[in-house]
Amino acid sequence: MTARIERLVTAGQFTLDGGTWDVENNVWIVGDDHEVIVIDAAHDADAIAAAVGDRRLTAIVCTHAHNDHIDAAPALADATGAVIWLHPDDLPLWKRTHPDRDPDAHLLDGQVIEGAGVDLTVLHTPGHAPGAVCLYDPGLGVVFTGDTLFQGGPGATGRSYSHFPTIIDSIRDRLLTLPPETKVLTGHGDSTTVGAEAPHLQEWIARGH
Repeated sequence: MTARIERLVTAGQFTLDGGTWDVENNVWIVGDDHEVIVIDAAHDADAIAAAVGDRRLTAIVCTHAHNDHIDAAPALADATGAVIWLHPDDLPLWKRTHPDRDPDAHLLDGQVIEGAGVDLTVLHTPGHAPGAVCLYDPGLGVVFTGDTLFQGGPGATGRSYSHFPTIIDSIRDRLLTLPPETKVLTGHGDSTTVGAEAPHLQEWIARGH
């Protein structure tokens, strides 16, 4: 059975460096009628569980560990038995939100997460956060970019644990090399494609943020 991609938008708050902002996050549910994977369990475990329904949730994959992308992960994992995956470079950020609960498994660059009819290749793309990853499925023609690449440019790099030259390297070397028709499914806001964003790399560098 062919996997499909569902988008759930949840609302909550992002907190870092003493500031708090209201945000809406994309929660991606990928799979078939029987089994799914959740990418970024944001804000509302009950809403995500309702969207999963009676399907088996095998994995909760975190694109990075800012609180607005992981705050619902432990509750969702406890309710479903799913494994929480995170790149180890983001453990310091994770601990700010969940000091008493570790992720269940570590993401590694090049690893393939299989299940629910998908093959998600982990691309380590630091910059927005040290352990930020994107998840590429060539069969579906999509890359889930978290907060690394958006419609209109890179994710924010003005706060702790982030670095603008690093995110530019990640986008140039790991994402813009994907086929131009690849859909870019982001952590917030609207989707785009690799081909739509690639021509603007020099503009982003010149803008420098």
